[in-house]
Amino acid sequence: MVTGARNAAVVLGGAVLLLLGFLKEVLAAKNYTLKPRVVLPDDYVKEVRPPSKKGTPVVVEFSIFVVDINSINVEDMDFRVDMFVHQKWVESRLDLHDDIFEDGDDHVILPPEFFDNLWQPDPYFLNSKISEIATLTHKFSSVTLYKNSTVRYACMMHAIIACQMEFQLYPMDIQICPIYIESFSYHNQKIRLKWADNGVTINPELKLLQYNLGQPLQLEETDGYMPEKYGNFSRLAVYFRFERQIGHHLIQTFAPSTLVVMLSWFSFWLGLDAIPGRVTLLVTCMLTLVTMFTGMRADIPPVAYVKALDLWMAGCMMFVFSALAEFVVVKVLDVQYQYQVNKVPKVLPMRISAMEKGQCATVANWEGGTVSVRPRKPTQTPTTPGQASLQGNGGPQPPPAKQPTRRQSILSVAWTDTDTGIEKIMWREIDKMSRVIFPGLFLVFVILYWPILIFKTS
Repeated sequence: MVTGARNAAVVLGGAVLLLLGFLKEVLAAKNYTLKPRVVLPDDYVKEVRPPSKKGTPVVVEFSIFVVDINSINVEDMDFRVDMFVHQKWVESRLDLHDDIFEDGDDHVILPPEFFDNLWQPDPYFLNSKISEIATLTHKFSSVTLYKNSTVRYACMMHAIIACQMEFQLYPMDIQICPIYIESFSYHNQKIRLKWADNGVTINPELKLLQYNLGQPLQLEETDGYMPEKYGNFSRLAVYFRFERQIGHHLIQTFAPSTLVVMLSWFSFWLGLDAIPGRVTLLVTCMLTLVTMFTGMRADIPPVAYVKALDLWMAGCMMFVFSALAEFVVVKVLDVQYQYQVNKVPKVLPMRISAMEKGQCATVANWEGGTVSVRPRKPTQTPTTPGQASLQGNGGPQPPPAKQPTRRQSILSVAWTDTDTGIEKIMWREIDKMSRVIFPGLFLVFVILYWPILIFKTS
């Protein structure tokens, strides 16, 4: 009998322990999270938007804190943005008790699972390619309930936003990239999106690699008609202004190309006796510009229109090509000059010999390196003895007709300066003038290029 009583006590003790363990688990589960029915009434329907006055939409306030902007891709014409998104609206159907708030607080922060039991607005990024909530071990989001029945939902998001970029002014282009936020299902009579007082805030430590972010940001609240959804929808817009930094291109593009053009001018100081060096210098300058231009085109997509950088490189290549063409011209003129200089001593004895035989009607005189032409009176058959005696005795001859000399010809390759008496050679004079004309024209090109580009940018 004692043994039976002892066994009954053991069984009863075990049952009590099991009951206590069960109650502990129930209490632990109850304290682990807030049950939705604690703040939601029994007749709450999360698919129905909060009640509002007749004809007035539910106002949803938005605010964004931009943490980082990276991967501004000019080939795909998009950029990636990491941001905190905050939404706030009034849910008057909540049944909030004071015991769920901590002492001195007017709000309570709940886990993101609680958000699934509430009515949710359905905003989306209209021009996003990808948008997602950041996760590590769980989604980075939270729900905050305030005593005045305000619901505040916050999350950290990654989004890739499409941007229609224009490159006419590249590399001083300015890209205006908007982010459009719109409700997907509720038109503007059901939901109105509104920017909060703080609107869009940029991380003060944010720095972009090739761009400057223009401040302040432009915010808009508009209604846009969506034909595919058959209605007008409330829309928020924030415009990011990306101004490309010119310093990189000044060092890598404009300064080197300017030096290459100036290097090509050195050929004007090289005489024609240095033909290999002069040709090598000009051809090397041209190939350097072509290589530089080809490398820069790989940084931007192949667009169908002309960019500001294309005009600069085309101008530089034109100046180098003109210097090369100038060399060809002066070389041709030098060949003609050498031909005429070497031709006169050989032709003169032949003309004199032909004149003595009566086969040539002119006499060529060599005058200090210049050639003048004097017609010789044709031999006449004497008709009378008097005439024959007059001609035989060296009588007066008619004055020879003056012919234009080489110094009087506009197309001459050489002439004598009437003031100094120094012989001027055409190709040398062209080289001297090119030393002034080419730098002057390039200076005019630079003066016109930069003010126009800066004016269009501004």
